[in-house]
Amino acid sequence: MKTNEYMEQSEQYVLHTYNRFPVVLEHGDGVYLYDTDDRQYLDFAAGIAVYALGYNYPGFNEALENQIHKVIHTSNLFYNVPMTEAAKKVVEASGMDKVFFTNSGTEAIEGAIKTARKYAYIRDGKADHEIIAMNHSFHGRSVGALSVTGNPHYQEAFKPLMGGVKFADFNDLDSVKAQITDKTCAIILETVQGEGGIYPADPKFLQGIREICDEKDILMILDEIQCGMGRTGSLYAWQGYGVQPDIMTTAKALGCGVPVGAFILNKKVAEHSLVPGDHGTTYGGNPLACAAVSKVMDLFAENKIVEHVQEITPYFEAKLDELVEQYDCFAARRGKGLMQGLVVTGRPVGEIVKAAIREGLLVISAGSDVLRLVPPLIIEEKHIDEMVEKLKKAIG
Repeated sequence: MKTNEYMEQSEQYVLHTYNRFPVVLEHGDGVYLYDTDDRQYLDFAAGIAVYALGYNYPGFNEALENQIHKVIHTSNLFYNVPMTEAAKKVVEASGMDKVFFTNSGTEAIEGAIKTARKYAYIRDGKADHEIIAMNHSFHGRSVGALSVTGNPHYQEAFKPLMGGVKFADFNDLDSVKAQITDKTCAIILETVQGEGGIYPADPKFLQGIREICDEKDILMILDEIQCGMGRTGSLYAWQGYGVQPDIMTTAKALGCGVPVGAFILNKKVAEHSLVPGDHGTTYGGNPLACAAVSKVMDLFAENKIVEHVQEITPYFEAKLDELVEQYDCFAARRGKGLMQGLVVTGRPVGEIVKAAIREGLLVISAGSDVLRLVPPLIIEEKHIDEMVEKLKKAIG
C-alpha cells in the first residue's frame, strides 16, 4: 500500500485517541527511522524515551529471536527462566529487594499505589490513607494513575477518580509538608518531571522528602518510567542524587521496545505489603518480555551505556545552550543527561515539531511550551551536530 492508504486505513479502524503526524514509519537502523517512502529521519524522540539502544542494536534482536523459538508465554502459576534472570539483574542494579514485572509504566504505578496502601493497612489496620502527588506530574492514563497525575486537563472527563490524593508543588518542600497528615501513607513524584515540561528535582527537595518519609514512616515512591534506565547519566536518576526510594517504578527503556514495566520495592516494603492474592497480571513477567529486560541489562553493562551518557551529555548541553543564545524562540534549556527540553517562546511548540519532521528530524513536545529531546542513549557528537543543523532549518 501507499503511505496515504496506510494512514486512511488506520483512521478507519483504529480508535482516534492520537493526533498522529502524517508519517508511516516502516523500519529503523541505529539512530535513524525510515518511512514507507524510505525517507530517513534522525530520531531524537526514541519512541518517547523507549528505544535507548536505538534500532537493530547488536545482540538484542537475536536474544528475542532465541526466546521466541523457546516459549513466548507461560503463566505466573509457574516459574520461568527469563523472569528469574531479569529479576536478579534489576534488583541488584537498583540495590533494592524485590521486583514485580508489569506490562507497562501505568501498571507499575498502579502496583506502587496498591503496595503503599497495603503497607499502611498492615501497619495500622485502617483503609483511609492519603497519597501526596505533585502538580504538573504525569503518571499514566488509568484511573489510579490519573488520580496521582497533577494535571486537571487529563482528569476532567473521568471523575470521580480515586480518593485520598492531595497535590503539592514540585521542588517546594514546604508545600509538601503542608499536605501531610496522620493519614499520609506515600509521597509519589517523578525524579525528573517529563510530560510536565522536563523539570529535574532539586537535590535538597528530594533529600527533604526522604527525611520526611523516614521520620513519619511514609513511603517515598519515585517514578522513573521516563527518566530511568541511564537517561540522566545514572542507571536510575535517583542514584545521581544519593536518595533511594521505598518503591520505584520503571518501564519504557527497560525493554527497549518490548512492552514491559516493573515496580521495585526495598526490603521493608517487600516484607510488609503484598502477599499472594493481593496483586497479579496475566502477561507481566512473561518469558519474551523478561528476555528483553535481561538482555537490555546485560548490554547496558557490557557496552557502558550509562558511562557513554555521562561522556556525551556536556556536548549535548553545550549545543543546546548555543541554540538558546542564537535564537529568540528558545528562552531556556533545562534537563538532565539525555533528557533535555528547550523552552519555546513566541510560537507554538507544535509548529517546530512539525517543521522538524519535514527536515527529517523526530522530536516531541512536553507541557505546553517545551521541545523535548530524548534521543537513543547511543548517539554520538555527529548525531548531535546533525540534529542542530536540522533544527536550525526547521526554525529558520
